[in-house]
Amino acid sequence: MCHGKGCCGGCTPAMIGKTLLTIGGINWGLVGVGMLMGSDWNVIHMIAGTIPTLEAVIYVLVGVGALIKIFGCRCKKCMSCKDGTCGDEHIDKNM
Repeated sequence: MCHGKGCCGGCTPAMIGKTLLTIGGINWGLVGVGMLMGSDWNVIHMIAGTIPTLEAVIYVLVGVGALIKIFGCRCKKCMSCKDGTCGDEHIDKNM
């Protein structure tokens, strides 16, 4: 097991995907709350709304983050973390 070493977080693209997915989820939650309260709480639009292309790119990146989360990353680091050992077979399983 990793024993808190943090190696099972995955590779950098997987971590970026998780971050983008979190940002997108929070934004959509705020959009829903804003709609219930009769206002617009779309933070992405508030930040990048004056540059529509940038706003679209952010939404596409959030979608890519969701795809990474759905299908998983197939890199060597992420694949070695699937079984919870992170490739560290030398670590005693009883620790």
